[in-house]
Amino acid sequence: MTEPHRQRPLEGLRVIDLTRALAGPYATLLLAGLGAEVIKVEDPRGGDLARDNSPYVGRDGISVEKVHDDDLSVSHLTRARGKLGVSLNLKAPGATDVFLDLVRSADIVVENFTAGTADRLGIGYAAAKAANPRIIYCSLSGFGATAPEGGKAMDIIIQALSGAMYASGEADAPPVRIGIPIADMLAPVFSVIGILSALEQRHRTGVGQHIDVSMLGALTSFVAIENWSAMAAAGMQARTGLTVQRLSPFGVFECRDGFIALVAVHEKLAQGLFRAMKRPDFADDPRFATRDARVANAALLEANITAWSCGLSVVDAVAALEAEGVPVAPVRHPDEALLDRRVIERREAVPVAHPSYEADIDLRTAGVPIVFSDADTGFDDVLPIRIGEHNDRVLVDTLGYSPDRIDDLRARGVI
Repeated sequence: MTEPHRQRPLEGLRVIDLTRALAGPYATLLLAGLGAEVIKVEDPRGGDLARDNSPYVGRDGISVEKVHDDDLSVSHLTRARGKLGVSLNLKAPGATDVFLDLVRSADIVVENFTAGTADRLGIGYAAAKAANPRIIYCSLSGFGATAPEGGKAMDIIIQALSGAMYASGEADAPPVRIGIPIADMLAPVFSVIGILSALEQRHRTGVGQHIDVSMLGALTSFVAIENWSAMAAAGMQARTGLTVQRLSPFGVFECRDGFIALVAVHEKLAQGLFRAMKRPDFADDPRFATRDARVANAALLEANITAWSCGLSVVDAVAALEAEGVPVAPVRHPDEALLDRRVIERREAVPVAHPSYEADIDLRTAGVPIVFSDADTGFDDVLPIRIGEHNDRVLVDTLGYSPDRIDDLRARGVI
């Protein structure tokens, strides 16, 4: 919970969350962390796909398989934080009426169905706009609402299609999947940028609009920041592996007990690296004396760096480079990275726990990595443990439904 005297930037806004899995739920998680009230809509016949993601946390701690009814997927526990949960079978007669009532009460809708699905269900932008012209409606899909070819898009599919997978790894090695779901995480960030931009425009115009973000477009836009065709024309290697030879020396180098990452691109940094290696003569060697020369002879230079670093522990290599002012860091396991006091103090990585049981390990997950001078971030103390956890709270308090109407919706399988 946030301090009572520091508001969050999006307080007072309401979001109807039709998303599931990761990309969409991460977008609405960011909005919740920035203060918006998020109402997460789940199908009563199973709910969000993330509910069935292993591992689980519960009364027996962490487990690969769900053992007890109140075991929670860690994925659901982290992605549904700060959200109110309602159940709604969008295919049932009468469900559209409930959805449109939610839209009338809201500022934002976010959905990540396959392109065209929301319209077929009668819950697309046209229907939402007719109910509430001020609504900002964000569609996050694999290929965009206007793509000639649709289909389901998973993170690994987008990594493959965007070229990101090919860009990672050594020249003669297979493609490398980026170890975090980068497409699933990047597209929702652009979605939130679009939503906040549309909110600002709505302040001027009084009307909302449709925002269309594709996972493929988001990740491809990042791949495109590199000059692939220019590098190919210059005979430079596109696949970088552990090092980036067009910036040499720049990359990851092996030590006796691990790896370090270093950057010594500019003259001052390169000379610091040479001193740390006890090879100050490299500064006068025509093969390494200038930035262009170092790039032209990158393979030889990197072999020399590796020969030096392999003889040292990570701690000693880092100390030697830091003493010469060379940017360097140990390559850490994610568990260690999440315990960095800098990210903990800034609440960029935060603890998370089952609401009823203590875990025997320190579970940490993503916070909101933005620090405001006069506002706060953080999540309301709500979580849809069960599907439809907050049905009565939302349908009665927000929409004004009577108990009889709610009973009727349940009896007809709408909620």
